[in-house]
Amino acid sequence: MRELVYYVAASIDGYIADCAGGFDAFLTDGDHMSVVLGEYADALPTHAHTALGIQPPGTRFDTVFMGWHTLAPALDMGIDNPYPHLRQIVASRQIRDVDPTITLTADPLATVRELKQKNGLGIWLCGGGQLAGALITEIDRLVLKRNPLTFGAGVPLFGAATSMPRRFDLVGTRAFRSGVVIEEYTQRRGA
Repeated sequence: MRELVYYVAASIDGYIADCAGGFDAFLTDGDHMSVVLGEYADALPTHAHTALGIQPPGTRFDTVFMGWHTLAPALDMGIDNPYPHLRQIVASRQIRDVDPTITLTADPLATVRELKQKNGLGIWLCGGGQLAGALITEIDRLVLKRNPLTFGAGVPLFGAATSMPRRFDLVGTRAFRSGVVIEEYTQRRGA
């Protein structure tokens, strides 16, 4: 079965964006970038691949799942198809005008459960916090790029939709001189 992987940058106080939805404060250079560009290159948007002169490897993810507020910054920059190398699914409660290659869903939980039953690579949950909270029961792996900064307030890692405690087991930690720590967790099932 495919995994739903919540791979996201976060502050040390648990926010994935500031109060305005911005995430520019997260480090985009430093010694941790070897992991981002190597192991998680599938999760880079196409304009980043172009700027770096690399091709998406197609080895980790074949689908990106995001909320509307995660897609909106790309649209605001004039990028209507940020991940054409991946199947793009956007959760939205409203009908939206999007690129025809992007699938909209009003039922993210059912959509993820259906995707997980199909063959393929991992499903990357790229944000946002409310969507992650709504999908927490389906998240198999959590990969946090924990940045050495605090926001104090903003978009929380899991929004407010979590209805009960969930147990995740730490399966790996990598600390970098940049101060970024990449933490990897798997959700404990059935115990």
